[in-house]
Amino acid sequence: MEVFEGNPIGKWVWANVWKLPLFELGEPGQSPCTFGDAANIFRTNIEQIYGDEPSLDGCPVAEGELDSMVTGNTFVGLQKYYEMFGPAYKLCFGPKSFIVLSDPVMIRHVLRDNAKAYDKGILAEILEPVMGKGLIPADPATWKVRRRAIVPGFHKAWLNAMIGVFGDCNNVLIGKLEDVAQRDDQIEMESHFCSVSLDIIGKAIFNYEFGSVTKESPVIQSVYSVLKETEHRSTSPIPYWELPLANQLVPRLRKFNSDLKILNTVLTDLIARAKSSEDKADLEDLQARNYDKVSDPSMLRFLVDLRGEDATDSQLRDDLMTMLIAGHETTAAVLTWALFEMAQNPEVVRKAQEEVDRVIGDRVPTLDDIKSLKYIRYMAAESLRMYPEPPLLIRRALESDELPPGSGDGHRPKITRGVDLFLAIYNLHRSEDFWENPNKFDPERFERPFQNKGVEGWAGFNPDLLEGKLYPNEIASDFAYLPFGGGQRKCVGDQFAMMESVVSLAMLTRRFEFELMIKPEEVGFYTGATIHTRNGLPMRVKKRVLPGTEQTGGGEAAKNEPVEASGSSAAVAV
Repeated sequence: MEVFEGNPIGKWVWANVWKLPLFELGEPGQSPCTFGDAANIFRTNIEQIYGDEPSLDGCPVAEGELDSMVTGNTFVGLQKYYEMFGPAYKLCFGPKSFIVLSDPVMIRHVLRDNAKAYDKGILAEILEPVMGKGLIPADPATWKVRRRAIVPGFHKAWLNAMIGVFGDCNNVLIGKLEDVAQRDDQIEMESHFCSVSLDIIGKAIFNYEFGSVTKESPVIQSVYSVLKETEHRSTSPIPYWELPLANQLVPRLRKFNSDLKILNTVLTDLIARAKSSEDKADLEDLQARNYDKVSDPSMLRFLVDLRGEDATDSQLRDDLMTMLIAGHETTAAVLTWALFEMAQNPEVVRKAQEEVDRVIGDRVPTLDDIKSLKYIRYMAAESLRMYPEPPLLIRRALESDELPPGSGDGHRPKITRGVDLFLAIYNLHRSEDFWENPNKFDPERFERPFQNKGVEGWAGFNPDLLEGKLYPNEIASDFAYLPFGGGQRKCVGDQFAMMESVVSLAMLTRRFEFELMIKPEEVGFYTGATIHTRNGLPMRVKKRVLPGTEQTGGGEAAKNEPVEASGSSAAVAV
């Protein structure tokens, strides 16, 4: 190495220290990777950057300003380097390094074609203290068992019943918005979307009333504290919470542990109550239940009553905590950014209003209505394309691998065991290589095919493959669109999240007009696990004059009153 030129002793020490047992490499394919695997990656990076050794992976090293990487805008920095270095580059943070991929062919290989060669890696390490062995951080063996139990819970009868929950929770928000509109006032919508999403998750997953739209409580504050700390950890370059005495000395960690204890107490109590009244039944019987009539239609109830499902209290707690965190933030972000874009696109609003008026009028959407609300569904999908939640996925190589070239210059990146990868979904969704006018909010793009023969091995976007699907997916886009991931570990709550987003957008679009009260560029970005606004989403709210209503002297719609809802919900103002 050039760094040891003229220093034979240093060169000898460097060469031989790596032969110590401490730095022994792990067995290919075995999880987790060892300290020796990580140290070997560090060694090769040092030898490449400061010595004269060739790159093992063949990827350019991203160099330059890292401001966006340390100020909460990681995905912006990754996009900048994508434009400079192409679809596969190496990003170094001190002893850590990541191979950043922004190509559908390479990402398809990692998530689907050779998924056995990768695990969640650093993501699992970050989330394990919060989610334990929930579906997101779980090791492959645990994941297979839990997925077999949880996926059947998202069956048609249950999802149909949840539409009533969506309507009821949104009804509370609508009441609050009507008060704001009456005062000709403004309201910060991002926090309220977070609240209504939390209320929905509480009812659907635990049968628990958070009531966060209208009140505050220690439990609600604990939820937000845990969510905030989880997001912070997702972008932290080192696991600072594992440092000696950190949990006792660092104030934010002391608060986090206190809040986590409050949540664990609540979840433990809910699990105990559910188990004390369990009514074991076969899967077919559970899926045939009339969920509109039962007192507790929650996912927890399903898991407790499922015959043959004997998860421990600890595992149920991990499952519920994972669904709470993953299911809450994503939907709130979809609604936030959809409303942000609607406020700047009057034609989008007009088309959305026309569809909602025609399909549902003055009632809560049913499952069939959701299928007919095509434009609203594509609005939610377009929000997820422009602002993917999360904006990047993380994987770690368990064995050596070679990636296909995709949109690169023919180079096939070589992956070494222990290498961490960032799958840059934001780059993928915003690239002109894979999308026409990618920075334009255009829900109807999902009705048009798109091809790029310059990308080797990519089939393009084919809308014909969306027939019968609730939303555009990784199959129709050949992994250029990953709103819920792809491959075996794709999000199991994808349909739940899309249905929730569609119902919320339809109900609000029917009743209100929104005006953004700051300049769009002032909204800003801030990322944790999802993309947040930096400065909130302040909106002026006005009640919409509904079609077919007559104007009174005060300008109010005379017939713009709540009506009795059909289906599984009670009276809801929509």
